Amino acid sequence: MEVKVLDINGKDTGRKVQLSDSVFAIEPNNHAVYLDVKQYLANQRQGTHKSKERGEIAGSTRKIKKQKGTGTARAGSVKSPVFVGGGRIFGPKPRNYSFKLNKNLKKLARKSALSLKAQESNLVVVEDFVFEAPNTKNFINVLKALGLDNKKSLFVLGDANKNVYLSSRNLQSTSVVTTSELNTYAVLNAKSLVLTEGSVSGIEANLSK
Repeated sequence: MEVKVLDINGKDTGRKVQLSDSVFAIEPNNHAVYLDVKQYLANQRQGTHKSKERGEIAGSTRKIKKQKGTGTARAGSVKSPVFVGGGRIFGPKPRNYSFKLNKNLKKLARKSALSLKAQESNLVVVEDFVFEAPNTKNFINVLKALGLDNKKSLFVLGDANKNVYLSSRNLQSTSVVTTSELNTYAVLNAKSLVLTEGSVSGIEANLSK
């Protein structure tokens, strides 16, 4: 499929880029996308949650009342989970939420996400651009020219560009990544996907290995 290349002012450069059908025009695999997104979100969890059970509570082990004759249930320890300040039953413990996915499945998920953006016409290709210095105002002007100032967008660069990244860092609705950092969740989480000319070949190379 061919997509026209825009400049940072939103105007047609007259050039077109050929996108590989094996990457940008496949039949999306929803289950692969689900698994990849699930793994990404699971990897974001620290897993450091912890509550104390009755054996870990600091407190007296004295029997708090006599066994019989009170008219209430027997109780042996103030650390019992039935009392305020006692331990917690089956509380959370530190754990690792990550799980393994095959490389081919992850590639299929990324191809599916890219194909979905192409099918929805939410994929834009712009010519490579750089900023001489970090300038958020210049980046906002680029968003306005592309009609993305009110949309959540993801910019994919061919090579790391510190000034472009720093210019976008304060914008909540925009993210900038390189081809090696591209993931399924980031693609689907953005309303519009903006690829630079230099990133197209990198994406296709990474997903065709």
